[in-house]
Amino acid sequence: MTGHIPREDREVRLLLDSGRVPEANMLFDEVVARVPSGGGERWRRATVLVHRAVVAWRLGRIPLALELAAEGWTEFDTARPEGTAAAQTIGMLGYLLESIGHRRAAQDMMRLSVRVARDAGHPHTLAHCLQRLGGTLNFRALDAAPTAARRLFADARSLLEEGLGLVDEGYVHRALLGAYGRSLAGVGELDHAERVAREAMALARRAEDRWGLAVGNWVLATVRRAQGALPEARTLGSRAVAEAERINDAALLRRFSQDLADICDELGDHVGEATALRRTVSAGRKAVETLQEGLAQALEQRRVAVQAQRLAVAAQEAAARDPLTGLANRLGLERAAPHLLERTAARGRLPWLVLVDVDWFKGVNDDAGHAAGDAALREIAQLLRRECRSDDLVARWAGDEFVVLLVDASEDRQDAGPVVAERIRAAVDDHDWTMMLGNTRRPTVSIGVAAGPAKLDQLFAAADIALYRAKRHGRNRVEVHPPLGDSPDTTADASPATEHAGLG
Repeated sequence: MTGHIPREDREVRLLLDSGRVPEANMLFDEVVARVPSGGGERWRRATVLVHRAVVAWRLGRIPLALELAAEGWTEFDTARPEGTAAAQTIGMLGYLLESIGHRRAAQDMMRLSVRVARDAGHPHTLAHCLQRLGGTLNFRALDAAPTAARRLFADARSLLEEGLGLVDEGYVHRALLGAYGRSLAGVGELDHAERVAREAMALARRAEDRWGLAVGNWVLATVRRAQGALPEARTLGSRAVAEAERINDAALLRRFSQDLADICDELGDHVGEATALRRTVSAGRKAVETLQEGLAQALEQRRVAVQAQRLAVAAQEAAARDPLTGLANRLGLERAAPHLLERTAARGRLPWLVLVDVDWFKGVNDDAGHAAGDAALREIAQLLRRECRSDDLVARWAGDEFVVLLVDASEDRQDAGPVVAERIRAAVDDHDWTMMLGNTRRPTVSIGVAAGPAKLDQLFAAADIALYRAKRHGRNRVEVHPPLGDSPDTTADASPATEHAGLG
């Protein structure tokens, strides 16, 4: 792992394992402010992030630990796990999830880290992954029924023996020895467990490794308890608890304090038992705080997600709405029309498209001004809404051109399109435009109507032909295109879709 973690990140971990927590905190503040580059490799960046999450957890900085863990997890969530960096990252994340209490995911990740490390063919990485998994199985065994516990200790022993065959020095070697000693005690090999624990403690003293001392004392306390030497077991258990407190490891502290309380109970030392239990409760409080912090973060993330979703929906709606009239715009019509047409066809009903064009609108703009022209368009939009049902789709297609898509018309109203179109024409024609336009020529509308089980572009093209006919025949009128599917001769009135625009 050394090659994947920056030097100062490693120094923070060493300070922490040496019990120099204030110094570790100060250096960590400097380290965590630097964004890990990862050397262009996703797994290396994820390794640094998860390593920092573990350190933040040990330092009691729970929100930061969760944030870093989530970022690191997301960094490799879709990547294929391969190589030493991947193995280390997955193993560390598993260790952190175990500490947090996400136990099922933790064990799955640690087993995956071992498989990835084997494939990578890197002995040191594999040894470290085996140590995490073996240590986790030891802890699981302590909470299991006797038969299951012995099996778990035996599995841990096998994994840890393999790890010890891969490395013979350094932090990983010491950690393997400590965990191996506990698994030996778990399967009843007490003398062997004591020898291994003392070797681990001797190495830990030379390296100023308080973590190794904590685990070593715990193993020896377990051995003495099994041998019936309870006073010595209590002394060793107290030392284990003190070392766990010095290095700020809540998981170790909770386990060691509980074991010490049990030893004190067997001795009839109720004061010692109460003190140990208070430490257990204090260490357990961190798990509660984690749950609370996790829930708070989950709630905040959900709030942000809902807010982002609403903003996205609002942006989509704004993109599909005409800012002048408030009607759907061309994009909004094109988005909604396929569904509306499909729904209407599924119900066996006839959809109608009503294409509305304002007559002589250029003259309104020229004579009354563009502000008055905009006001007239808004007023026409209101008239369109008033004459249509709430289920109908009313849109401003472009400029002074509007579209109404009538859907779900009653089965007995096969003339719904022409009827609505005539109401719209009359509403505009009868409207009092004096207050808005003065003596300027009042606007009227020409309307083309088409119907049929067709797509939007087909309906629009048919309605456009009818609209062109309405323009040619004097404006301020409604023309209906024969239902699509019929075959009348319409070539005389056919025109390109944009030709009528020049007629006004």
